[in-house]
Amino acid sequence: MNTLYAPETIAAVATAPGRGGVGVIRVSGPSLQAFAQVISGGKSPLPRRALYANFVDADGRAIDSGLLLYFPGPNSFTGEDVIELQGHGGPVVLKMLLARCMELGARLAEPGEFTKRAFLNEKLDLVEAESVADLIDAQSEAAARSALMSLKGAFSRDVNALVDTLIELRMLTEATLDFPEEDDVEWLEKANALGRLAAVRSRLDGVLATARQGALLREGMRVVLIGQPNVGKSSLMNALAGDEVAIVTEVAGTTRDTVREQVVLDGVPVHIIDTAGLRDTADVVEKIGIERTWAAVDQADLALLLIDGRDGVTADDAAILARLPDRLPRVVVFNKIDLSGEAAGLSEGDGHQIVHLSARSGAGVDVLRHVLLDAIGWQGEREGLYLARERHLDAIRRASAELDAAQDAYGLAAELFAEHLRRAQEALSEITGEFRADDLLGVIFSRFCIGK
Repeated sequence: MNTLYAPETIAAVATAPGRGGVGVIRVSGPSLQAFAQVISGGKSPLPRRALYANFVDADGRAIDSGLLLYFPGPNSFTGEDVIELQGHGGPVVLKMLLARCMELGARLAEPGEFTKRAFLNEKLDLVEAESVADLIDAQSEAAARSALMSLKGAFSRDVNALVDTLIELRMLTEATLDFPEEDDVEWLEKANALGRLAAVRSRLDGVLATARQGALLREGMRVVLIGQPNVGKSSLMNALAGDEVAIVTEVAGTTRDTVREQVVLDGVPVHIIDTAGLRDTADVVEKIGIERTWAAVDQADLALLLIDGRDGVTADDAAILARLPDRLPRVVVFNKIDLSGEAAGLSEGDGHQIVHLSARSGAGVDVLRHVLLDAIGWQGEREGLYLARERHLDAIRRASAELDAAQDAYGLAAELFAEHLRRAQEALSEITGEFRADDLLGVIFSRFCIGK
């Protein structure tokens, strides 16, 4: 069969796998009007107008019927010609229709390739492109709203404003290098270079603070429940999850493997890991569970040590606390206050926050929820909050370090001062993709779903 279209035409099913009322196949590439005419049985679509048609095979037989939308480039999502075939959402029908697109010369799109083309064709910057995937993967309403803020360019505008300010300061500094007869420091003092640098650093601190909050919405935190057997770890997990996700019995050692559940606290996803009780045991299976408990501790962002409130902190509890990694924040939970007679609430002891609660009755569980959010620095959802990724935070931190170095270099040599400003600018430009490595793009877009 003759190939009608350039090999760079790509196609993919853009709707989620499985059965549905509507299924969409997206096609992107150069000069797709002829492609649209062939697959629609000879009809000529008008730009951005829905065309009802039969989608036909090579012999003219209908594969499906539905709507065809044609978006000529550059006024399309990818910047190329784009076609959307909106038919019935059966997996078999979509497979047949996608195979027909392949016959006409398209190839199967790679994960994220449509969005990658939008970025390469300057329809989106890198932050906006990433926010497409973040919006799809949002785990809470707050995360979805923040991802949309990034998609609409809020994060990019803040970063670009910083870059523009750095460029002005660099131009001012590098101008001194063109006039060697002038005193570098005197020239920079007249231009208030240090004042301008301080203003940039202050704005960068604000962007970092907002980005950290956005990263919490996207990434959440991992909380591991640890303690001796039968102190109520599984009961607390059920209380936080609002469901019976873990088996609870009076038998010590019931939990022998890690049980994971995600809850959303004030929009922040919290990944809770219930673990096997920590004790000396001869049981082979239970020993494996205990090994997995310590492995979960190594990966956690916060440890909750549960203690039976009737017994207080025992020597075994103190040994568990002593074994926790120094870098790991921890909160001590005195459980079973319904049996010990203590009041629900928050206290401190030995440098640790102590929450007094009853996982069975729910008393004090709300206090623990607030403690968890405070432990990760969550300040609450607010207007203008945008989603951020770890690579964004890393770039901002590196830019901040370069600005600190620039201040230290001020007065020593204008060349050194200018060099640190340049490095800070490059670090920030990595966020939007203005300055990038191609292998970074491969990593980012490979994590997108196919068809996006």
